[in-house]
Amino acid sequence: MLVIVAPGQGAQTPGFLSPWLEIPGFRDRVTAWSEIVGLDLAGFGTTATADEIRDTAVAQPLLVAASLAAYETLGATPDLVAGHSVGEFAAATMAGVLTADQSLALIRERARAMAEAAAATATGMTAVLGGVDVLESLEKHGLTPANMNGAGQIVAGGTLEQLAAFKAEPPQRARLIPLSVAGAFHTGHMAPAVERLRAAAAGVSPADPVVKLLSNADGALVESGADLLERLVAQVSRPVRWDLCMETMAAQGVTTMIELLPGGTLTGLAKRGLTGVKTVALKTPDDLETARAAAKEALQ
Repeated sequence: MLVIVAPGQGAQTPGFLSPWLEIPGFRDRVTAWSEIVGLDLAGFGTTATADEIRDTAVAQPLLVAASLAAYETLGATPDLVAGHSVGEFAAATMAGVLTADQSLALIRERARAMAEAAAATATGMTAVLGGVDVLESLEKHGLTPANMNGAGQIVAGGTLEQLAAFKAEPPQRARLIPLSVAGAFHTGHMAPAVERLRAAAAGVSPADPVVKLLSNADGALVESGADLLERLVAQVSRPVRWDLCMETMAAQGVTTMIELLPGGTLTGLAKRGLTGVKTVALKTPDDLETARAAAKEALQ
């Protein structure tokens, strides 16, 4: 059984689109979506600095466009799809709930609204790897477990002051990694962005999924397009439960995972949380042949 997954914010790196733009048709798709989001996505994916693509208003459209263009290039139809955080919009498109144009239009509003919410208060996120009594420690410091990623990883979100206090008094045996994101996403700090996205989503008529689709909210299979759209809106200020998504993948009998461009993060979690599942991360076009072969084998 094949699952195709789309990564979330923080997966982007400077120049990651450069080799992909040489593939026939790839640049054309990215250029068309640039018109929708009002950004030069090809430029940001090739020559922009790490700080420039760290900007939420840039990173989110760039990631979704990259994932969708890579999905079209891959040419495999999965049994199951999922996306981490903003990657859920790419998953919604793969499942047929939203068109690519609808997805990018909503991402434009989501990204701008979340960037504005992040600018209101100095917030950030820190990955917590391992550790003892991590949730109790987060609660003590007023932090939110914004991403429950499984495989011993939780991402904490909150104010920079709260994160500094947490760093000064970390959980025992935990390793802390500050993330290159511009705010405390999937926490109450993003509440102002929810209503703006809901207003934008009101004009969208989603279809029901034609491919099995998992929700970040609880790892559930979503059967209604309207339900998924509401989940996408609400998820902006709610924790991502990727741990539960992986539990559902295991229960569904997933044997192979392909992570779309820029891959690596979710396949890394799968190697620890989905033992025995074959993983392929699309990082450069050289990975396409391996991914296609893995998809063919999984779908036989």
